[in-house]
Amino acid sequence: MKIDLLQMVEYGGCSAKISPKQLEEILKYLPLPKDPNILVDIDTHDDAGVYKVNDDLALVLTTDFFPPVCSDPYEFGQIAAANSISDVYAMGGDPVLALNIMMFPAAKLPMDVYAEILKGGFDKATEAGVRIIGGHTIDDFPPKYGLAVVGYIHPEKLITNAGVRAGDSLILTKPIGTGVILAGHRLKMVTDKVLNEALSLMKLLNKSGAAVMKKHDITGATDITGFGLAGHALKMAKASRVSLNINLKDVPLIGNSYQLIDDGCIPGASFRNLDYAEKDIDFTADLDYNLKMIAFDAQTSGGLLFSAPPQKVHRILEDLHNAGLTNSKVIGSASMQKEKLIYLKN
Repeated sequence: MKIDLLQMVEYGGCSAKISPKQLEEILKYLPLPKDPNILVDIDTHDDAGVYKVNDDLALVLTTDFFPPVCSDPYEFGQIAAANSISDVYAMGGDPVLALNIMMFPAAKLPMDVYAEILKGGFDKATEAGVRIIGGHTIDDFPPKYGLAVVGYIHPEKLITNAGVRAGDSLILTKPIGTGVILAGHRLKMVTDKVLNEALSLMKLLNKSGAAVMKKHDITGATDITGFGLAGHALKMAKASRVSLNINLKDVPLIGNSYQLIDDGCIPGASFRNLDYAEKDIDFTADLDYNLKMIAFDAQTSGGLLFSAPPQKVHRILEDLHNAGLTNSKVIGSASMQKEKLIYLKN
């Protein structure tokens, strides 16, 4: 019997995250441990935590999991694993080990579906050079899958939200629009070609993008996931104490995502992300509404957003394109902190 995992969920992938506004409220009550070896914690809302082991080694620690983002169990496992591992790449680390996190409704789904999800995760982790050495499963509906990942990094080579410098250019390595495309797929407004483009991008590891960042000594980066391009850019601006100027017409889009927004296909996560970020954002008077909303579209396993000195941009883009990330583009710049943290324009 063919199982369609999308029939079991209302929100899949990173669209299932709680709103960033609620998350910030929750984190106010979470005490932060005091330890000089903690190099990165939740204080700057970075992609992962970092703990110094010695002068030459630090551990990058992260976890992520979510409900199905696609119909096929094996493909779901691949995407969930790629998304989980991405946080280590965004910090400049090398992912090494992982544990499975699985919530699976054993009475509602055959066990071969469970096996296919785990196989998808295993194969994608293997592609990344990550060894899955265990995990934990509970009986729960709907199914959810992801990884807890450990990576290695040199303590002096961290890439964080706080590493953006005024004058830097902003580079994005993957097009956006996965949330809109997946919502459009549910409404039968998306062709198989466009859906497959989105799925392929979600399965694409950020490994090659991270290698380019490390080659060029990048210090400020994040990956674009559930809070959307604008939401994650805002976290970078806050941590780095700069303002970011984003030209939305330069942002690469997946398939017909612009037209889907124009037709009214706007996922609920976009409005939650907008509600969180709009007080810190300047929207130019002539801003295209469709581009505005796609800037808040929740991405699953999105690309890297990083800053670089302008004199390095040509070579960086050349390296990204040669690595197969042909959609990589400069989408804006950083400036000294102004009244607003993010400035969105056409």
